[in-house]
Amino acid sequence: MSEEQDRDVTKVYSTNQNIAKLERLIEALREGQDYEIQVDNEAIKVPAGSEFSIEHEREGPMHELEFQFRWRDD
Repeated sequence: MSEEQDRDVTKVYSTNQNIAKLERLIEALREGQDYEIQVDNEAIKVPAGSEFSIEHEREGPMHELEFQFRWRDD
C-alpha cells in the first residue's frame, strides 16, 4: 500500500452547493453515519465520531471561519 501525499486544498462553492453539502452533513451527523464528499476530484470519507472544531482567524479587517473535522487513517 502506498503512502498518500500531503494535501491542502480549498474549494469555493456556490451558496446552493454549500447548502446541499451542509444538509447532507447534518443528516450524516444526526444518523451517526460517515460523511462522504468529493473535493477537487478526490472522494473523502469523514468517519462518524470524528473530532469537530470551529476555528476563527482575524488578520486586520479580514476574518476566516473554518469548520474542521479531524480523524486518523488506521
